[in-house]
Amino acid sequence: MAKPVYGLLEMHGHVTVELFGPDGKLKERRTGHNVITTVGKEFLASFLQSAAAAASTFTAKYIAIGTDATAEAVGNTALGIEASRHTATVSYVSGGIFRAIATFATGSGTGAIVEYGLLSSNSAGTLIGRHTSAVVNKGSNDTLTVTYDVTFS
Repeated sequence: MAKPVYGLLEMHGHVTVELFGPDGKLKERRTGHNVITTVGKEFLASFLQSAAAAASTFTAKYIAIGTDATAEAVGNTALGIEASRHTATVSYVSGGIFRAIATFATGSGTGAIVEYGLLSSNSAGTLIGRHTSAVVNKGSNDTLTVTYDVTFS
């Protein structure tokens, strides 16, 4: 009897950060890959179990930005220094991509932004993924849009 062959589920994330000036024009754009955390993977595994039991409440729809440049790692459970967190608009994108988009309007999350996270709650919660990059200096009159993609492959 042949052994069954099981597929390997891989996850990776991609972050796009766009800084807009008071006039609405794009000032900076940065993209990069992030680390899907161990607790983030556990959260998704838990969600699948919960969905199978018909009691799912998938809440990975919060994006946070922060100012701690410490490199991301699979053991991260929160942003280093969170500046602001917003509820994202979420969608399924073909190809197994879960997308969350949040906009940090004028006066929200200002400063030298270097870290981005996808979380399961509007406060605390599970950090699904974290990304750090070069500084985006968000002024009080700027608008920052963060698009967070998680790809299941």
